Amino acid sequence: MTETQQGPRARYREQTRAEIKEAALRQLADGGAGALALTRIAKALGLSGPALYRYFANRDDLLSALIRDAYDDAATAIGEAAATVRDRSPRERLRVLAGAYRAWAISEPHRYLLIQGSPEPGYVAPDDTLERARAVLGPFLPVFAGGSPGADAASMVDRMASWLEAEAGVGAWVAEYVPGAAGDVRASAVALAGAVMAWAQLHGAVGLEVAGQFAGMGHDGETLLAAQNGMLADAFGLSGER
Repeated sequence: MTETQQGPRARYREQTRAEIKEAALRQLADGGAGALALTRIAKALGLSGPALYRYFANRDDLLSALIRDAYDDAATAIGEAAATVRDRSPRERLRVLAGAYRAWAISEPHRYLLIQGSPEPGYVAPDDTLERARAVLGPFLPVFAGGSPGADAASMVDRMASWLEAEAGVGAWVAEYVPGAAGDVRASAVALAGAVMAWAQLHGAVGLEVAGQFAGMGHDGETLLAAQNGMLADAFGLSGER
């Protein structure tokens, strides 16, 4: 079969896969992962059940595709934000990156919840989601690379140094975003400790906000996140100057 003959077929397949994913996202938005039903998707798109399985092997396969897309979109949002503040101070970069993370999550709450925890009992995410998750967190690494962590963060830096020594792949990930830290366990550990702590902080504050847990508490997610960013920046001695 010629390439010309294959082209339209491949395009049709990708278009159908995209339509299936769009229908699945509507179900997720309406009722979470538990509402995802392949039979309902097939009916909505005018497909038979067996026809839908030509595009996704099963429900977990479809969930995995949605998770990959969500990570990729979140990484794009964070990466674009990082590009706009590359020459700003570390504190300002942290503020902007954290704000981009929050903005994506509250604009895509059903997709955020899909990647911040197991979508349902028994589901196991494919191995390739690890690299996608690291792409979301990666732009935070250079923010902390030049930091001077105080005593409160010292134990976390030590723990990250042990992780780096145990897994070569972690060092390669840090070096991808902080080339100057390649081969320097201490510098890599500082960058990694800050990024991991930022992720934990973001997940806590943003996760609570997306889940509606701030209702009636007299504050908003943006104010809380700004306060947390300030404390984390202080813990790592991040400069407010370029």
